[in-house]
Amino acid sequence: MPEIGKKVRLERIFDRKSGNALIIPMDHGISEGPMKGLVNIGETINKVAEGGADAVLMQKGMVKHGHRGYGHDIGLIIHMSASTSLGPDPNNKVQVCTVEEAIKLGADAVSVHINVGSDTESDQLEYLGAVSDDCDYWGIPLIAMMYPRGPAITNQHEPVVVAHAARVGAELGADIIKTNYTGDPDSFKDVIAGCPVPVVIAGGPKTNTDREFLQMIYGAIKAGARGAAAGRNVFQADNPTLMTRAIAAIVHDGVDVDQALEVLA
Repeated sequence: MPEIGKKVRLERIFDRKSGNALIIPMDHGISEGPMKGLVNIGETINKVAEGGADAVLMQKGMVKHGHRGYGHDIGLIIHMSASTSLGPDPNNKVQVCTVEEAIKLGADAVSVHINVGSDTESDQLEYLGAVSDDCDYWGIPLIAMMYPRGPAITNQHEPVVVAHAARVGAELGADIIKTNYTGDPDSFKDVIAGCPVPVVIAGGPKTNTDREFLQMIYGAIKAGARGAAAGRNVFQADNPTLMTRAIAAIVHDGVDVDQALEVLA
């Protein structure tokens, strides 16, 4: 039964004790090229696995370069959307993988990227609805990266537009929503309240300080987020293993920012 398949796979992404998830996205190579931290994706996956990440997220072609037959187990999420920074409209995310392909690669879940408010929003929403149906059929969890991005969006962290984007993903059948943090726990509580499925926050651009980054994670968890999906702030950290461990301490163990920073010391 498909619902059993989803349940089994979700247990590979969400920690059974904390009920939260720490996901490390590594799909940036398609949009930005071979950036620092992802030149050797297999090496970086090993580092975050050692740090306690629950899952990594990548494009289908990179699985063979990062598959681990050793060390700590780690979940695999295949990203199904793509665009490049060199294209005429980087916000136009298109489908580059199918659910069936992801299953063949051993995926525990799939993810799609939807830019709510973009010029191609209608196409992306149609795509999300179709992928949601496929995921229900095959019993594989769907993570929807729901971002408010487009000509009319002046602030991608505005609570009202973040809440709207998150709700759109849930309305169309996503099992997990990844979206922007609104900047403080009080406003993010409204995002959580309006979304009936688990929400994990995006790590966002590289922050100026480790404290700034960890404070964002802490605030989101305090507001009710079920985890974090952090990329650049992890794989471009001085020590990705320790940074992963510090985030895991907040996400899974409930420590505060000062205690998490001690992990990095």
